[in-house]
Amino acid sequence: MSGLIMVTGASGELGRQVVEFLLKLIPAHRVAALARRPEELADFADRGVSVRRGDYEDPDGLERAFDGVEKLLLISARTFTDVKAEHRNVIHAAKTAGVRHVHYTAIQRRAGSTFEIPQVTEWDAYTEKELAASGLDVTVLRNSQYLESFDMLIGELAADRVIRVPAGHTPTALATRTDMAEATAAVLATEGHAGHSYTLAASQAFTLDDVAVILGEVTGAPVTYQDTPVEDYVAARVAAGMPEPWASFAAAWFRAMAEGEFTPTDDIERLIGRPTTSIREFLGQRRSRQVQ
Repeated sequence: MSGLIMVTGASGELGRQVVEFLLKLIPAHRVAALARRPEELADFADRGVSVRRGDYEDPDGLERAFDGVEKLLLISARTFTDVKAEHRNVIHAAKTAGVRHVHYTAIQRRAGSTFEIPQVTEWDAYTEKELAASGLDVTVLRNSQYLESFDMLIGELAADRVIRVPAGHTPTALATRTDMAEATAAVLATEGHAGHSYTLAASQAFTLDDVAVILGEVTGAPVTYQDTPVEDYVAARVAAGMPEPWASFAAAWFRAMAEGEFTPTDDIERLIGRPTTSIREFLGQRRSRQVQ
């Protein structure tokens, strides 16, 4: 019998969706889900998933949780924690427990880029080096920024219907978390991916000017986009109640868009057999009821 396929961080938004898609592809008894609070995954346990407690900060507990696991999806740790140590714990525990193949969710980067997203790109480089030195089979899944997060960071339209974010006018190809989760499950459920990497971004790019036009259409009144200095964006988000470290972190993602970090690929389409969700479709679903 084949070993278990485990999704870490399974109570999070990406992890939960990956488990759901896995359950459409393989029997539930082959799926395992890890969470710091396994009681949050009771619905999966009721469906036959092996739900286990695990904390990236607890190496011994991870080793026990990984018993019988053949493939492991390492979903990146939370921002503003000791991510390097946590990822190292997961990799070492996986090797000790006999895991064969680790899949890691990294961040998409433009070829040759030196742009740094604080709390993100540094730990990706470190984790990939640790994985390469582990002797395990490795697959890297390079995710664009989640389209859902992008929508949230723009926030509600201001009274003057102007989008003010520091994203420049560079085309960007963000995919939805759901599309990424479906593609990730497709990789986990099949063989032949060891030593490969996939870039899980949208197949079609858009600009913030496009976003403004589409929002105008779906909300019934014109919207414009204004490329905004980082400091102005951060100040506005702080004024709206966002802690300054998080506001600066959000701004870095928009600057990554401006730098062209998120370029189109067809990896998701090839993995799931359908087009990625377009920005028009996404905004139409999310914003059609927005108050004018």
